[in-house]
Formats: sequence, structure tokens, C-alpha cells
Amino acid sequence: MFITFEGVDGSGKTTQARRTVAYLQQYGHDVLYTREPGGTPIGDQVREILLDNMDNTDMHARTELLLFCASRAQLVAEVITPHLEGGGIVICDRYIDSTLAYQGYGHGLNLKGLRHVVNFATGGLLPDVTLYLEITPETALKRRAKGTLFGEDWNRLDDMELAFHQRVHKGYRELLLAEPARFVEIDAIGSPEAIQDSIRRALSAYVDLPQLKPSSRHN
Repeated sequence: MFITFEGVDGSGKTTQARRTVAYLQQYGHDVLYTREPGGTPIGDQVREILLDNMDNTDMHARTELLLFCASRAQLVAEVITPHLEGGGIVICDRYIDSTLAYQGYGHGLNLKGLRHVVNFATGGLLPDVTLYLEITPETALKRRAKGTLFGEDWNRLDDMELAFHQRVHKGYRELLLAEPARFVEIDAIGSPEAIQDSIRRALSAYVDLPQLKPSSRHN
């Protein structure tokens, strides 16, 4: 089972992905957590280049695309595919939909061309299910700014203007509508516990998990 988490920066997907890994492991599942960009020694070097908001602010959108896909190609070959072939579950914080949303809708690169590059980098590997955390870009950026007070890094993509993040959000909405069978939308407004409850309920349709009772935390 290949599960991906998607959403605009500040949606809380990293926190929720890590909580989901711990939850699935609790019930005996062999779960591997990874992230994009990065996840391998080579990918982590690419990540530093991509997120550097001091020296790489003039990076061209096509350069950004190819670097993301280079990191992804290494991640799929070195980490994701071997774990899936061994019968395990992979949870990845960002994957192909981030490229379509950020480089396609955000930067305006040709979506058809993007899909060819992404398909080449991944060997055609698609997630079984994608958990999309829905939040407005305005709220998400406020979360990101607040997070820097507690040690989180503010990266080059965070520095993009609000209009860029709004285009990314619109892109995610269109991707969701185009593939409703793969995407599961999760309301990312609320307590982390309530959001995690929603994720667990959604995953119970795909993974062997105990049935959860309705939670009083949902409003």
C-alpha cells in the first residue's frame, strides 16, 4: 500500500503523516515513512538546493521541476519500490501531485509536459490513496509563519507571493476533482487530534484497522 499526504505548506500534513505512521505500526503494519524532496542521501542534497531561500531565489521553474523529479527518481528506486515489493506500507509526505500543483498550477508550466517528466522519474508508480489536507492558503501561511517562532524553517517556496499559493491551492482542488477515486479530502481545520481521527477513519477503508467510534472532538 502506497499512501501519500498532500496539501499546501502549513496544512499540517507532515505532523499528520508521522502520527499516521505511528498509528499503523501500533497495529502491526510494516510502515516506512519518507518525504519529498529528500528521503535519500542524494535526495537530501537536492532538498538543500531547492529550499534555500538565500542563494537560490532566482531558480527557474523548469530547473526547480527537474530537481524535484531527480530527487523523486532516487527515492522511488532506492526506498519506495523496495519496501512496497517487500509487502510493506509506504507513507510519503508529498509526491507527484505536489509537482503538478506547485510547478504546474503555481508556476504555470505545461501540465502535459509535466506529466511526462513525472512519469519518467517515477517509472509510472502512483499512490494507492492520497490524503489531501484542505486549508486555505491564507490560513496555511499564517500557520507557517507562526511555526518559525518554534524553530521551523521558512523556505524558498514559502517566500512566494500569496497569489502563487492561491494558484497552488486551486491546482490541488482541480486534481482532487479529476481523480476522486484516489484522493480523500481531509478537513485540516481543527485540533491535530480531530484531524488524525478523520485520517484514521479514511484509512480504515484501505488498511486493516479497528473500527473507530464517532469522536466528540469533531465539531
